Amino acid sequence: MSTSIGQKSLENQLDEMVREFVEEKLELIMKEEMENFFENEHPELKNAKNGHYQRQLDTKYGRIDDLQVPRDRDNHFQTELFNPYERQQAWLGETIIQMYQKGMSTREIGHFLDRILGHSYSPATISNITDLVEEDIEAWQQRELQARYSVVYLDGTYIKLRRDDVANEVVYLVVGVTEDGYREILGFYVGGQESSLGWRNILLDLYNRGVQEILLGVFDGLPGLEDAMKEVYPKADVQRCVVHKVRNTLNSARKKDQSALAEDLKPIYEANTKDEAYECFQTFREKWYKKYPKSVKSWEQDLNVLLTFLDYPSSIQPMIYTTNIIERTIKEIKKRTKTMNSLPTEMAAEKVVYLQSVEYNEKWTQRKLRGFSAAHAELQDMFKSRYGN
Repeated sequence: MSTSIGQKSLENQLDEMVREFVEEKLELIMKEEMENFFENEHPELKNAKNGHYQRQLDTKYGRIDDLQVPRDRDNHFQTELFNPYERQQAWLGETIIQMYQKGMSTREIGHFLDRILGHSYSPATISNITDLVEEDIEAWQQRELQARYSVVYLDGTYIKLRRDDVANEVVYLVVGVTEDGYREILGFYVGGQESSLGWRNILLDLYNRGVQEILLGVFDGLPGLEDAMKEVYPKADVQRCVVHKVRNTLNSARKKDQSALAEDLKPIYEANTKDEAYECFQTFREKWYKKYPKSVKSWEQDLNVLLTFLDYPSSIQPMIYTTNIIERTIKEIKKRTKTMNSLPTEMAAEKVVYLQSVEYNEKWTQRKLRGFSAAHAELQDMFKSRYGN
């Protein structure tokens, strides 16, 4: 026990020494700043020194309670180290926003800051700091988009959101692939229950923000979504997610048949051409229709929109026959919100999704999606054929 107490005491002494060193250097910098301001930058001004004033400043090394800030009688000089009414260096706001983005609750952030700074921040104060991104969210949601996207992926997920009480509400997400093969989160929309009308409004929003030409929309089997896509983008193809379809088929079958069903479905979506895929489906139909007539009929009805990807260059087919790309993005967002139990407001949900979206978009600008470089010329021909020059 005494060793532990001694270690703690030593750590506190070291922390205090670091803070004193930082305080000393900050005061020295401000003194030199003031001398330079009057002697070199503005020699025409009279340097009527007026002592110092004390202030608090939270730094990454802890709180400095009595920082001596130099001043002049006419208030000409202002240090570049911080703004006049700033009580913490910029790192603190950035750190809070980053921790919030990573899924920490405002209460958890408050406890963390209490440990490193020696005083607490209330959840309300931390929420106010994260509110700084509200204007950024609005600008981001209204930003102009590119005119052409080779592929757009549409999907939604549910989060727990508090209004009068806690309920699951949808987060709509749209990921686009530019004509050059770069991914981009085009937009997100929070609230309500997922519906084809909701998706129609989202697609109209994309159109109004500049997205004029789309080759392919990829999504799951939400009723009415295909019609919404065709209403806003009548020249776009639609691709129903094959992975979702297979999963639903297996879930409706007896466990002892699932492996065999999965193996017999593979040749359909692994075919090289549509003709080959249709032949494989007939083989599947003959084997399984008697035992699972509803599942087989469902595949028969959806086969055209399940095989659209075979009309596209082979190099990108693995990227477009499923919604896996957008599902991985949603999984990361869900990881961020999972630790929060429920989000207190719609804006709180938007903050989390926005910060994650910006991080993804910055990362994705560095790398093209696999297969799109090889398919570029062919995709350009498809754009020209549908939309002209």
